[in-house]
Amino acid sequence: VQLQASGGGSVQAGGSVRLSCVASGSVFGINSMSWYRQTPGKERELVAFITRGGSTKYADSVKGRFTISADNAKYTTYLQMNSLRPEGTAVYYCAADLNYRGSAGDHYGYDFWGQGTQVTVSS
Repeated sequence: VQLQASGGGSVQAGGSVRLSCVASGSVFGINSMSWYRQTPGKERELVAFITRGGSTKYADSVKGRFTISADNAKYTTYLQMNSLRPEGTAVYYCAADLNYRGSAGDHYGYDFWGQGTQVTVSS
């Protein structure tokens, strides 16, 4: 099982970026997906979270500007980031609580992380 994040880059303050994250491998169900971000010297923080049923949760600092969505059939989550600020500069990571088929049977509720993707917001 792998999570592949993409879509990072450089943008000016006020601009937008859309991140994508797809789960691949022997996945047969997604329970929830999340986006985190981390800057040097700081702990990784939760940015947005979405359940299989579509319930969402956001960090207070991004409410009203970021939107998380998911395509459960494609095992993909998106993070649309609008009105970006310089403090949004970070490495963004996706994570998923998912179900997958292993060699010894099915596994439920395991956490996986994608590689980070850099987002840089210039003032």
